[in-house]
Amino acid sequence: MPRITQEQKQRNREKIVNAAGEGFRARGIDGVGIEELMKNAGMTHGGFYNHFGSKEDLALEVLRGGFTDSLDAVAAMRAAHPRSARAALNDIVDSYVTPAHRDHPESGCASAALVSDAGRHGAAAQAEYQRGLDGYFAAFTELLVDRGRQSGTKLDPATAREHAIVMFSQMVGALMLSRAVAAAAPALSDEVLAVNRKQLKQK
Repeated sequence: MPRITQEQKQRNREKIVNAAGEGFRARGIDGVGIEELMKNAGMTHGGFYNHFGSKEDLALEVLRGGFTDSLDAVAAMRAAHPRSARAALNDIVDSYVTPAHRDHPESGCASAALVSDAGRHGAAAQAEYQRGLDGYFAAFTELLVDRGRQSGTKLDPATAREHAIVMFSQMVGALMLSRAVAAAAPALSDEVLAVNRKQLKQK
């Protein structure tokens, strides 16, 4: 049997991570087994251990990669509005607190989709989640400081960080609440998103 190249091995690993990312965000880390995720990745169950020592190792990579992708998206929205931090923040809110994000956790941000999983899966998972939070808080703090400077209402970094924590916590909470009632009370779910989106953009 021919040996696979390092490039093919890396591609296979990426397939596993992508399949796990979608499955974990949609149904939770405990909601998807190794056999199912390997099938979704187009590989056999036994091949999993050629890439990861355990499912927990894979979960850590999913958390790490999920936040990296989300923070890259935040950076791109910031870059799209170089002269207006307010416009950048509004863009971020408009892309996060939305019915589309609510309805497609499998392709959304790990911050809301995996928040409970991080809390249940021990210190290593929480450390990865913390790194993601730190990235969001830092990005929002910088944007809030810039917004204050641009509007003539300067905000010191410590106060801006407090506002950043509140803002991102509200975004995640709104998304989680809207998902919790989306099937039973779709109008309420939409209302939760709309009200929070409006309030976040007025802060």
